[in-house]
Amino acid sequence: MIVCPECAHKWSQEAAVDSADDEKLINDANGNRLQDGDTVAVIKDLKVKGSSLVVKVGTKIKNIRLVDGDHDIDCKIDGVGAMKLKSEFVKKI
Repeated sequence: MIVCPECAHKWSQEAAVDSADDEKLINDANGNRLQDGDTVAVIKDLKVKGSSLVVKVGTKIKNIRLVDGDHDIDCKIDGVGAMKLKSEFVKKI
């Protein structure tokens, strides 16, 4: 058993190991869970910072990769290149 020194809560060592393996769940704009390799579509025109390019509504993005941070999707967009997106601006297809 593991005991918290501040509140004296007790739990098993197995439970402590299981909670360390939990991953952050990332959802799209509609609440669907996203996973590595999913295909998503952009739901809002997105301006590319430092450029005059715009990612248009409905642009399909294949084979996304989930990462930690504020912008939690890493992807390549045809005609734009590598980008990081926020999951709140995409929907799963």
